[in-house]
Amino acid sequence: MLKVIQNRREQGYRTTNYPKEPITLYSRYRGLPTVHQECDKELARQCAEACPQQAIDADKMLIDIGRCTFCGQCEIQSQGELVTFSNNFELGTSSREALFTSGSLPALAEHSKQHFKSLFGRSLQLRQISAGGCNSCEADTNVLGTPFFDLQRFGIDFVASPRHADGIHVTGPISNNMKAAVLSTYEAVPSPKVVIASGCCSISGGPFWGSKDVVGDLNSLIPVDLYIPGCPPHPMTTLHALLHFFK
Repeated sequence: MLKVIQNRREQGYRTTNYPKEPITLYSRYRGLPTVHQECDKELARQCAEACPQQAIDADKMLIDIGRCTFCGQCEIQSQGELVTFSNNFELGTSSREALFTSGSLPALAEHSKQHFKSLFGRSLQLRQISAGGCNSCEADTNVLGTPFFDLQRFGIDFVASPRHADGIHVTGPISNNMKAAVLSTYEAVPSPKVVIASGCCSISGGPFWGSKDVVGDLNSLIPVDLYIPGCPPHPMTTLHALLHFFK
């Protein structure tokens, strides 16, 4: 017992004070991109053609961060003339259309469904569904349970049974083999329920976009309430989205 107390004193308080205090991520982190409207159209078209995700609309000068994997190729190729990635991790939206952006997103708290706040604002239980993903999204979601993030202090937790859940948190491109499992899990959650698409795979198919072996769009199966883009979404992106959508 004395060793436990000594260890606690040596380590100190490790949990982040976010959201009471702002947090800055590492400089190499790629967050919300800005598309520079004054960029040469020919250069924009070249970057759009080189984008492995076809996430850039060179005519409208927009980038689809619901499909983007944040590889940074567009920024590298254009040397920052077309796209620059910021440190902003606040990427969650309540609509798919909002993910087509030139550098700004609507305030999530203002666009969330207010009855969700009254229902789940003090306690939110989610059932995680890994629908054929590579485990990156799942790993970064698990990180939220560590002492640094301590997701449970906000009344948010992941549960084992959909019958104990308020909603589902889906990651992965939803392979054809997982389609039935996603639907049955969704049906098992009591109403009213929340659906969260986390990561570009569940939003648009991600790197598997266009494959006949995946659904690639959770909203085509069931109505999505919250989109959390990224490949994978940074734990802070997920934390911000959950707090501002439900709290």
